[in-house]
Amino acid sequence: MKLFLMAMKNRKMLFNLIKSDFKNRYLGNHLGIVWAFIQPLVMVAVYWFVFTKGFRVGAVSNVPFLLWLLAGMVPWFLLNDAIMSSSSAVTSQAFMVKKIVFEVKLLPFVKIGSAVLVNLAFWVFLLIVCLAYGYYPSWWWLQLAYYMLCIIAISLSLGLLFSAIMPFMPDMGQIISVIFQVLFWATPVMWNETMLHGKLIYIIKLNPFAYIVNGFRETLINHQPFWQHYSMMAYFWLFTLVTYWLGNRTFNKLRPHFADVL
Repeated sequence: MKLFLMAMKNRKMLFNLIKSDFKNRYLGNHLGIVWAFIQPLVMVAVYWFVFTKGFRVGAVSNVPFLLWLLAGMVPWFLLNDAIMSSSSAVTSQAFMVKKIVFEVKLLPFVKIGSAVLVNLAFWVFLLIVCLAYGYYPSWWWLQLAYYMLCIIAISLSLGLLFSAIMPFMPDMGQIISVIFQVLFWATPVMWNETMLHGKLIYIIKLNPFAYIVNGFRETLINHQPFWQHYSMMAYFWLFTLVTYWLGNRTFNKLRPHFADVL
């Protein structure tokens, strides 16, 4: 709670830092910010072509495959981008870490905010696809604000933990990248949970990202309330709070030594 109050108190500075980070991500490239959208869009196009034209996959639970795919990919892109970028918040902003007047713990907020801006285009694209297939906005879509809060909360929790460790363990970035490659396939982004049986179902439910991806699909497509799966909701927030506590504790302990290793 203290960190969020600090963020609110410094919201103008945070907003300016987010805008700056957003611009600097692709500074120097001829296409600039367009590169932020090309890779994910190409990935979606490839998966759509392979599964619909190659494997002849049709509708999933009577939902057009492209819509079903995007409803899972859009939150995953944001989760992946927010956590990966916030994990390097300290090492990538070494000059700010050495400034005594700046609260370094706010740096993960900057990276997450920049990731949200980058991914806004995919939200618009998802909306267009929903409309194209006859899935029109409803009051249920207000639940997306809740799932956005979930994404920000878990990204901040993991970002605090990883960003505190990375200055002392440079390989952490590569480790996180490999973990997320595994998590992509361990999260029901490209497949449906109905395909699982027995103990595999319970193993997958240990993945907190599955709660968010499924939540997006249930909100946009099935119009299910977010509190329906209350056990998964309780597990997600318990995981997030414990991770935040661990990340905050680790950050506070290692913060005095950042300048020595950067």
